[in-house]
Amino acid sequence: MSSAALEKRDGFNSKLGFILACIGSAVGMGNIWLFPYRMATYGGAFLLVYLIFDVLIGFSGVIGEMNFGRRAKAGPIGAFGEAAASRGEDKRKLGQIVGALPMLGALALAIGYSVVVGWIFKYTVGSFTGSVLAPADPAGFGAAFGGMATTFGNNMWLIIALVVTFAIMTLGIAGGIEKANKIMIPLFYLMFVGLAIYVGFQPGASEGYKWMFTIDPKQFANPMLYVYALGQSFFSLSLAGNGTVIYGSYLSDDTDTVSSAVLIAIFDTLAAMLAALVIIPAMATTGAVLSESGPGLMFISLPYLFKAMPGGQIVMIVFFVAVLFAGLTSLVNLYEAPIATLQDNLKFSRPKAVVSIAVIGAVVSLCIQGIVSDWMDFVSIYICPLGAGLAGIFFAWVWGRKAVEDEVSKGHGKPIGSWYYPLYKWLFCGLTMVVFFAGIAFGGIG
Repeated sequence: MSSAALEKRDGFNSKLGFILACIGSAVGMGNIWLFPYRMATYGGAFLLVYLIFDVLIGFSGVIGEMNFGRRAKAGPIGAFGEAAASRGEDKRKLGQIVGALPMLGALALAIGYSVVVGWIFKYTVGSFTGSVLAPADPAGFGAAFGGMATTFGNNMWLIIALVVTFAIMTLGIAGGIEKANKIMIPLFYLMFVGLAIYVGFQPGASEGYKWMFTIDPKQFANPMLYVYALGQSFFSLSLAGNGTVIYGSYLSDDTDTVSSAVLIAIFDTLAAMLAALVIIPAMATTGAVLSESGPGLMFISLPYLFKAMPGGQIVMIVFFVAVLFAGLTSLVNLYEAPIATLQDNLKFSRPKAVVSIAVIGAVVSLCIQGIVSDWMDFVSIYICPLGAGLAGIFFAWVWGRKAVEDEVSKGHGKPIGSWYYPLYKWLFCGLTMVVFFAGIAFGGIG
């Protein structure tokens, strides 16, 4: 990439803005509708194993993908191309072709996620009007969600979600994404802390805490505990060879990516724990069993639960506004990789790139509303871990040890220790393959 192109490239104005953007990318529906279910299923044993994987993946994959993007000053296509070109300029094109996979994966995941954010928009507004709480029983809540989650079932709110998302993105990295995350991410945490405190004062909440933090040694003999803990950590940290790579490409050389990765992993885990501290004790207050995850938990079980709680409408308003912030911050990250690709490789202006991807996103997401679950499963099972694994291979194995250690050491104050490279090259790349094959075997693990 020419020096002139680099000078024109947008970027983050501050380390805080970058960290909040990465936290926004990581904090999403997996933290809110999957982590609490797994905590409720396996108890404290799940939390312990999950934290171990979080440390391993955070110190390897998150740091690696950030630096892969920063070294290339480009998104997936450019980064893969630069890595391949280090072995000979004639190999650049092959690298770019391989890099198209995680870029297209980001676009496909963003399209599916757009549908989900459209649902959240509808439920957020419905929380204020009270319409979401209108059904009398779980069957009624299920019917209301089922009527929305069908082919062309939520067109207006989906379009609104996309308009808000691309309005943020039109303003660029510093002017749009960074500023939006500086507002939405702190508010997300404040709202969930408030909800956790409120739920904690409800009668019976202590039973939820007891289950969450009790470690049953027998759970450690269950292999699925390790499979799901690995999947939860991997997907929650948004490793797919796209989003973290593209955000890393906007970093200056004086940013310490090691400390940044630590903060991102900590706050991502904190978001998941806050969701669990709201949902599991809330279920315990009514004697309900947390028996489902995913959209059924968020759009059926929780609204029914909130309806029965004192001040239920206010609780629901705070909950869905916070979830909306989490959804939007993840969505802008997913769309950034294809937008940056048009800017970097086809020399589109920022507005033209945003409009082009917005049209594709709108048309496809409107059409897949009835099959979004299968769409998301395919992308998360096959594309995301494969993209993360390929990014690890191209940075660690193709670009090589010197490139990795030199880049990670920038901004760190001292050279990265000899521990990092083998951790990234062997452990992280190996874990991505485990996630890939386990996802296929079990129909998805994250």
